Amino acid sequence: MADANRLFQVEIITPERVFYTGEATMIEFTTTEGDIGVYKHHIPLTAVLSPGIVTITEENGAKKAAVHSGFAEILGDKVTLLAEIAEWPEEIDKNRAEEAKMRAERRLKVKEAGLDVKRAEIALKKALVRIDVAK
Repeated sequence: MADANRLFQVEIITPERVFYTGEATMIEFTTTEGDIGVYKHHIPLTAVLSPGIVTITEENGAKKAAVHSGFAEILGDKVTLLAEIAEWPEEIDKNRAEEAKMRAERRLKVKEAGLDVKRAEIALKKALVRIDVAK
């Protein structure tokens, strides 16, 4: 059993639902500045989320989810992720993610006039995250 002094509150909220609420010993996620791991008593911080895998380490193991864009608020005893989209592995349609990956790669390769490259790159990243989490 983990030491209760190591536990802190974690919430992941999307516009559609409270995706996760519970206690963790660590949470890892991706920001626009890179990956971050947070333990209890982390310095207060606000960060912008990038598409990536969130790993929530609980007393009994770890849970992984795909999170796409949003904000993170880190306080000494609570981490809140406000995400555009959050998905558990069993919620991801792997075939749809593979198709989205192929579409984004095709767009980036062909580079038609008027292509929003940044948007295509984000779509590719989201698809890759979904595929990775769904494994």
